Amino acid sequence: MQIQDFRCRLRLRVRWSEVDPQKIVFNAHYLTYADCAMAEYWRALALPYEPSMQALGGEVYLKKADVEYHASARLDDMLDVGLRCACIGNSSLNFECGIFAADRLLVTVRLLYVFADPATQTKRSVPPALRAIIDHFEAGGQMAELRCGDWATLERDASALRMAVFVQEQGIAADIEIDEHDAQALHAVAYNRLGLPLATGRLLPARDGAARIGRMAVERSMRGEGWGRAVLDALVQAAHSRGDAAVELHAQRSAEAFYRKAGFAPEGEPFEEAGIAHIAMRRALQG
Repeated sequence: MQIQDFRCRLRLRVRWSEVDPQKIVFNAHYLTYADCAMAEYWRALALPYEPSMQALGGEVYLKKADVEYHASARLDDMLDVGLRCACIGNSSLNFECGIFAADRLLVTVRLLYVFADPATQTKRSVPPALRAIIDHFEAGGQMAELRCGDWATLERDASALRMAVFVQEQGIAADIEIDEHDAQALHAVAYNRLGLPLATGRLLPARDGAARIGRMAVERSMRGEGWGRAVLDALVQAAHSRGDAAVELHAQRSAEAFYRKAGFAPEGEPFEEAGIAHIAMRRALQG
């Protein structure tokens, strides 16, 4: 078993609270590391856990865990935790987890989950959709698709995601979130393989040669997985294709580094918008 055998990988640093009097990681913490990797696995599948399980009509419950110890991790070791689905039965999902330090296998964990009715906790058959998603992921497939369209086509999913991020999470007033510009904008939404929205954004018509990108929102548990960047790149490409000279946006200061990596540069001084610190940013497209 090697870390390269796993498509889903998580890096963790051993913390002081995880070391026992023998100055090595206390054995039970390896199950915590495996559980953290399990959460990462759902993210890698582009499945926000709660809404995805609701859509699938069940939950997964841990039935059995086997741990085999090969060597010990120590304080401040950087651990690479790999997780893969080894096989899927009628109602069971079998996972293998390898915990490594500098490519040295320390611990092997095998986890048996059962798909079940959340009300009665009685087992159910693994839904074909979940089986197909896992098989697709383990085969190296893309886990989400991007759709671009007008407001009439994408309003339901784009607005739901924006309300969740901007109104419920950030406290922006609901009456200013959806505005008259939506009807004129090109919208992009990234969807997972269950058809649930992961990320969205919009591109307004150009003024004086520069288009405006805005309302960029990513489902909370899916941040850092690349779906926001996919939406941004699609909107930038749309602006480029129609001949816009540049794209501009008002970035929340917490997301400034994200836009810098996409080629945007800050302009002017920071300012407040809807009670949140922003900065104007711009990226040239033509010439």
